[in-house]
Amino acid sequence: MSKERIDFDERIDRINTSCIKYDFAAERGKPEGILPLWVADMDFKVPQPVLDALKDRVEHGIFGYSEGKEAYFDAVKGWMMRRHGWSIERNWLVKTPGVVFALAMAVKAYTKPGDGIMIQQPVYYPFSEVIKDNGRKIVDNTLYLGEDGIYHMDLDDFEKKAAENQVKLFFLCSPHNPVGRVWTSKELTRLGGICERLDIIVVSDEIHQDFVFKGEHQVFAAISDKFRNRTITCTAPSKTFNVAGLQISNIFISNPELRRKFKKEIAASGYSQLNALGLTACEAAYRYGESWHDQLIEYLKENVRFVHNYLKENLPEIKLIEPDGTYLIWLDFRGLGLSEQEREDLIVKKAGLWLDSGAMFGPVGEGFERINIACPRSVIVEALNKLTAAIKNL
Repeated sequence: MSKERIDFDERIDRINTSCIKYDFAAERGKPEGILPLWVADMDFKVPQPVLDALKDRVEHGIFGYSEGKEAYFDAVKGWMMRRHGWSIERNWLVKTPGVVFALAMAVKAYTKPGDGIMIQQPVYYPFSEVIKDNGRKIVDNTLYLGEDGIYHMDLDDFEKKAAENQVKLFFLCSPHNPVGRVWTSKELTRLGGICERLDIIVVSDEIHQDFVFKGEHQVFAAISDKFRNRTITCTAPSKTFNVAGLQISNIFISNPELRRKFKKEIAASGYSQLNALGLTACEAAYRYGESWHDQLIEYLKENVRFVHNYLKENLPEIKLIEPDGTYLIWLDFRGLGLSEQEREDLIVKKAGLWLDSGAMFGPVGEGFERINIACPRSVIVEALNKLTAAIKNL
């Protein structure tokens, strides 16, 4: 494992690389030249061992139908055990091109049109999209912002709404995007008990499991055999190692009947073999990327600390919801007293920033903004200085 120090301060020009983050502002209704801190990919090069593995694969020169063998599973299994204390079995693994694809497959596999599916807004907006686009009903167990400045689950409300709406499926976001909560074992155990009593299948999106600053990530399915037996656990190297474009996710389903139904929907979608380079990157990342990732976490912690201090000193009207994890921070802009449109004009037209408006994560997200801090600190400094100048000129 490489111990080389990684320079996360290096600014890498991504313009004209066909990346959504930098090259598609005009197509998405934003001004050219806007500084983007929205979509959840990082502005850091992947670990060198991953680049080396990809180069070797490319130099071979043939990219036919590919599949992961024992070495691939061993790399994934090793990572899950070392980093999360979770022992997985090979027959649980179903590989997909992405977690959102897996969410859609779960909707089709375990519910029928008109069924209620529970989510906890404000939450990653594709949750709502795959529910609505497949003709199912959103049932929202809204998270609430406590006096302690962090978000909590209202589990009494969860149980009530789940029973009233005959909820069959629940999308758990753990760690939570965008509010940054790393749910505790106690919270998840109580939640799982409700799902067990009401016979609710849990799709646990744990794609941000490797970004934890406070506490520890608890794999939901690892709490008990009963929980595991009703859970589809969604993971991927895409966020952890910045390989989203290679389209590889690892989905774990220990229940044979749930796994059969899930795989049947994948077959019905017409999807089969995965991206050959995605398989290569995933195996190399989980096998050799640990040192790089450890350094990344320390850098991101400093980015969070920097934002906290900057806002406190320069923009006290904007409150940081202190994150337990993820590299997506949730900022409360309500202290500025602006309407949705006024805030959008301030951020986009006056500050020249492209952020994710909180409203897209559900109505309860109005007044908030999600910002990606997985970038060189100089980018964050530039963005916050732009925002400060725009606010002072209001």
